Amino acid sequence: MIKTFKMKLYPGMEEEYERRHNELWPEMIDMIHEHGGRNYTIALDPDTLTLFGYIEIDDPERWAAGADTAINRKWWDFMADIMETNPDNSPVSVDLPVLFHLD
Repeated sequence: MIKTFKMKLYPGMEEEYERRHNELWPEMIDMIHEHGGRNYTIALDPDTLTLFGYIEIDDPERWAAGADTAINRKWWDFMADIMETNPDNSPVSVDLPVLFHLD
C-alpha cells in the first residue's frame, strides 16, 4: 500500500531538515522497517516549504502503531523546532489521495 502526505517547514529550515534526515538515527530506521515502512521519500516544494512524503507500507494499522513508540516520539520532539507541529509535537500531516501510480 502507498501512503502519501504533506507537511510544512518553517522558513529557513530547509537545510536543517535535510541535515537531520541525512543523519537519521539507526533506531528510527529500525522502527520504520519494523512497522512495515519501506521506500520512504520526502520531497520539498521550495516555493511553499511544503514537504511531500511517499512511503510504501504493509498495513495501515501496523504503520500507525509506530507513532506510539518511544523513538518516534523522541524524533517528533527533535524535529518540532523546524516544522509545523501539533500540541504533542507530531508533525501537522495531511494525507493525500493517490490518483495515479505506475510500477
